[in-house]
Amino acid sequence: MTSHKPRILYVTPVWPRRTATGVHVRALNVLRALQQIGTVEVVVLGDEYATGARFSEPGREIKVAYSIQVTPQRNSGFIEKLRWTLDPTANYPCGCQAEDGAMDRILATLKEFDLIWFFKPRSSDMFPNTTWPRSVLDIDDLESRYEHSKLRAGGGLLEDFLTIRRQLAWKRREKLFGHRFTTLTVCSEEDREYLTRLGLRVPIHVIPNGVERPSVEPIRNVTLPPRIGFIAPFEYFPNRDGIHWFVKQCWPRIKFQVPDARLRLAGPGSDGPLKPLGRDVDGLGWLSSPSDEIKTWSLMIVPIRVGGGTRVKIAYGFSQKCPVVSTSLGAYGYRVQSGCEMHLADSAEAFADACIRVIREPEKAAQMAERAWCQYLEKWTWEAIQPSVWAAAEDCLRRSSQNSSKAHVTP
Repeated sequence: MTSHKPRILYVTPVWPRRTATGVHVRALNVLRALQQIGTVEVVVLGDEYATGARFSEPGREIKVAYSIQVTPQRNSGFIEKLRWTLDPTANYPCGCQAEDGAMDRILATLKEFDLIWFFKPRSSDMFPNTTWPRSVLDIDDLESRYEHSKLRAGGGLLEDFLTIRRQLAWKRREKLFGHRFTTLTVCSEEDREYLTRLGLRVPIHVIPNGVERPSVEPIRNVTLPPRIGFIAPFEYFPNRDGIHWFVKQCWPRIKFQVPDARLRLAGPGSDGPLKPLGRDVDGLGWLSSPSDEIKTWSLMIVPIRVGGGTRVKIAYGFSQKCPVVSTSLGAYGYRVQSGCEMHLADSAEAFADACIRVIREPEKAAQMAERAWCQYLEKWTWEAIQPSVWAAAEDCLRRSSQNSSKAHVTP
């Protein structure tokens, strides 16, 4: 058998260096891991300014080979909506279409590559429905689970009906992943178990979400009066829904028990019209160095009630040694124990009481954060996660090469 560095085509709907959301962090670090085992060419969907973009890091350079323009493909008419609901093979289910000729361009060059890696189902859904040889689909979240979480949050009779419609439609599409791709990756064991229950028989690898390890171990500098913090892009509905729920349902109870407490909101949109209204609520906007702010917090909250996949906020809070209070959904996929690495609470009363407990028992909170830090170092740094990326790529290469020359991965 002849070993060689595999050539990998990496297709993504986000250019990793554009912003620093959880999606971009995952896209970038999966790309970095793939670069350590092969030669990677990047194709970006929907970002006309990405072509030729590049950035250098020690020992490597990441460059976009080309970008593909994307146009809306709305399912607006009754027939189109009916087909979207009932036909899991319908094209462009995400409502976007790659420009004319893009499919032919990808297929024409695919024979030059040992592996094609799709970051997010959205990246493959922008092309006509097809089976992709020698392919990995990296699923950061599952749409059917996202819709299921919206049902649990409640939205009225009509909205619940529409949510069930979307949930069933996405679930039918997810059942076809095993026919369209060679190998799948997900963010958590829970998502792997979910897809297995749907009947998928292809290999499913778990690549957790994580954050880069700080260059130095964090040193806390908790200030008084106590600060409760939340960091996230506010244009994303689950973040906005969660913090509005917290301010409306939890914050008054906290303020009654800890009158001088302040709520600190960080991230794009946190200082604009999307910011919830409340007493002693500070909107900080985008921060170039959020760690300087976070080290002053008594705790970080993750009050997420809607969403799919796993929340990078949890790993980020752990990486800053900041005590975390989260809903069960906010901590989905982390498999931590409430009261050990973080506090978990789903009702408004329990969530508020957990926040109050952290403020009033700072030594216990610091011990909890220390245990979370140790778990983070073991499981959720990208150095710890990289072998999972390599394993998924090697598995796909091995299965794809059964009838051709084999490519071997050597990290």
